Amino acid sequence: MPAKTTYSLSPIEKSDSQNVNEWVYQTLRKNIMSGEICPGSALTIRGVAEKLDVSPMPVREALRKLASEAAVEIKDNRRISVPLISPEKFKALFSLRTLLETHAAENALPYFTDEKIAELEALDNDVDDAYAAGDIAAGSLANQAFHRFMYEQDPNQVCLPMIESVWLQLGPFVRIGLSKLESYYDYDRHQEAIQAIREVDAFALRRAIESDILDGLSMIRNVDQIYEDLKPK
Repeated sequence: MPAKTTYSLSPIEKSDSQNVNEWVYQTLRKNIMSGEICPGSALTIRGVAEKLDVSPMPVREALRKLASEAAVEIKDNRRISVPLISPEKFKALFSLRTLLETHAAENALPYFTDEKIAELEALDNDVDDAYAAGDIAAGSLANQAFHRFMYEQDPNQVCLPMIESVWLQLGPFVRIGLSKLESYYDYDRHQEAIQAIREVDAFALRRAIESDILDGLSMIRNVDQIYEDLKPK
């Protein structure tokens, strides 16, 4: 199957503090992380620039930066694409997610207040609403926002850049896997995590986060078939 040349881009809102380079980078990063751009999609500097109504220069810089994060591949012929990852690497990235995120959650636990717990619950509601509406991209981003907010409570956290790097590599595959499901989670692991935070129970929190991640992996049972379907024929 040839590389996909059609893809959608949902621009993020540009803040006053952002220059064009940062806005283009964050827009592409968000679209890859949410799976809006599928694995194997071919990108061109000119094509992205036209979609975002910017000059080629900030797009070139953004793609270069994303290539350093393993989010895109720049081939010898300057062809740019969102890379395919093997089923083995997919599962290895999920294992790394588990290690990093359980550690980050446990370290954040002592810093939660009642107000922060309420904010976390609101973010979980956003996840539920997005998936209930069938909006997988919004659900993925809301899920990441829930986890990011949790880990950010630790003022000394150092794991988040590594965690987001894993999300960036997994996002396109997770989007495809979830789009093939008829239903989502039977257990609300986020609520289990919130309850563990209320009770200041580090063991229960680690278990909830680990179960949340592993539930996601077990639900995407067809990752091998996804990989085969996406490989160039």
